[in-house]
Amino acid sequence: MLGSDDITLTSSSDHSNVIDALRDALDAIGKQLGPNGSGPQGLVALEWSAPDPAAFHPSRHEVELVCREAFAGFTPPIKLMKGEGGLRVSARARVLPKAPTDIVYGAYDAAALARQYSPRLQADFRTVCGTWSANSMAYAQSHRGLELRYGPGRFETLDLFYPEGVHHPPLWVFFHGGYWQAMDKNLHAHFADGMLKAGFAVAMVNYALAPQVTLETILEQCRASLQFLVKESDALGVDAKRLHIAGHSAGGHIAAMLAADEAAPAIQSALLLSGVFDLEPLTLIPMNQVLQLNDAARIRALSPLYRAKRPGTRIGIAVGGAESEEFIRQSQIMAEAWKTAAPLIVPSANHFTLLDGLNEGALLALARDIAS
Repeated sequence: MLGSDDITLTSSSDHSNVIDALRDALDAIGKQLGPNGSGPQGLVALEWSAPDPAAFHPSRHEVELVCREAFAGFTPPIKLMKGEGGLRVSARARVLPKAPTDIVYGAYDAAALARQYSPRLQADFRTVCGTWSANSMAYAQSHRGLELRYGPGRFETLDLFYPEGVHHPPLWVFFHGGYWQAMDKNLHAHFADGMLKAGFAVAMVNYALAPQVTLETILEQCRASLQFLVKESDALGVDAKRLHIAGHSAGGHIAAMLAADEAAPAIQSALLLSGVFDLEPLTLIPMNQVLQLNDAARIRALSPLYRAKRPGTRIGIAVGGAESEEFIRQSQIMAEAWKTAAPLIVPSANHFTLLDGLNEGALLALARDIAS
């Protein structure tokens, strides 16, 4: 039952491609949430209307990813209905009480802290995903690669790309971002180009997403992806004794946790890009409704800042110069805690354009240097 504070937001889109039509409609809904005093965490129901509702069924992988692009892990129950004249999407959202203005962390009140940890405010996230998807698809189609399953789950897959003319190449494994709630390996293939040209085989790893799984499960899956690559290295024609990892955003957290994980295979280097290494601030913003980090001991155990990296693993850390104060601070305190070089701060790069540097410039040089 909707309460007196509930509002109804509506949007519609007609498009020749069903996924693009859904993306248009959900994006329009998302843009209405903020001005109405809410956010994705305020959604209580979604109703989709279309001539062919089955084409938009949320069990479809493409549909699920579009929902996560728009609302991360906050997608509520979805009702599909028969409609006319193209796709019509309506959403009902509960407006949450205004966040308190009391200081909750550092110098930030709850709303300001949430903005600090909202990279989507730095760019049009829908445009980012659309561009990355197109570039990644084109890149994957033009380069030698394999899609492999490293575990039984639907998301336990990886793409392995091979460099030209290199026998038994070293292995560079990348973990994508999305706050453990969104995105996919299929958005990132083109960011393999720099390391492929440097002579590395590159693996792009998928993992299950919150809130359907916990952070612990995500970390177990990512560890399993490395164990699979090491076990199958001879058959795959790669040198797993020269194993290097990298990760962006949530993937930076994953890569750091693996670099400190005694149960993971030996890792020669780890490149940590715009990561969150102390999870405490995330427990104070709406995102924690999805992550469910409510126990102090668990929060600390899942924060690589409080773990020790394994001896022999070289660490590189980088962050965009146009990122928020908190993202820059997270990289700085991680470098201090692990006694590694100060973070590379890439001028003018935001949370998303930072990854462009994996294919040229100082960031690629850092990746190659620590992996040499």
